[in-house]
Amino acid sequence: MKKKVNAERMTLDDPWRVFRIMSELVDGFETLSSVGKAVSVFGSSRLKRDHEYYALAERTASLFAKNGYAVITGAGKGIMEAANKGAKRSGGTSVGLNILIPLQQAINKYVTLPLEFRYFFVRKLLFAKYGKAFIVFPGGFGTLDEFFEAAALIQTGRVDPFPVVLVGKSYWKGMLRWIKDTCLKENAIVAKDMEIYKVLDDPEEIVDFVNKFYETAEGKK
Repeated sequence: MKKKVNAERMTLDDPWRVFRIMSELVDGFETLSSVGKAVSVFGSSRLKRDHEYYALAERTASLFAKNGYAVITGAGKGIMEAANKGAKRSGGTSVGLNILIPLQQAINKYVTLPLEFRYFFVRKLLFAKYGKAFIVFPGGFGTLDEFFEAAALIQTGRVDPFPVVLVGKSYWKGMLRWIKDTCLKENAIVAKDMEIYKVLDDPEEIVDFVNKFYETAEGKK
């Protein structure tokens, strides 16, 4: 009986939950509308500060900041901290979109523009809306979720194409082989879908790729 009451209560709360969702959207839109061009950086929160990918994320974000981009992360540790650190160090806007989860995630100290969210889907919308590129470092389920959602949005034409970069060739090679040898072979995707993303490891090449993508897009208008 108790479980039934709880379920009914949750259903009754649903209309009010809409207002909390709206509040998060409005706060996010108002805060991020002024950041200008930005890139969204994803990656594991578990990688330590002495890891090679931490250093690579920091250098990459620093270079983006020097090229006039704000850097948006999930505000946590690991790759997110590294990217925020690189952006802040180079005088860029360092955005952190923190998620409120049972295992509390603290906003890292390098975030200069913080926002907090209860709802993953609102947070994900803001990553996609304000990030002109997705820079995806090695990570787990959350990172994979962001990568595949971006790929699906581009594949289905729900958004205009934007740069999606996988960083860490050795880390991603098994997944990319599976996409080619299984998904493509079984006709679950087409060859053109594999052009949605680019695999790069050099910060200069990553930033240059994003810059050229938009230079080419502007030239076609």
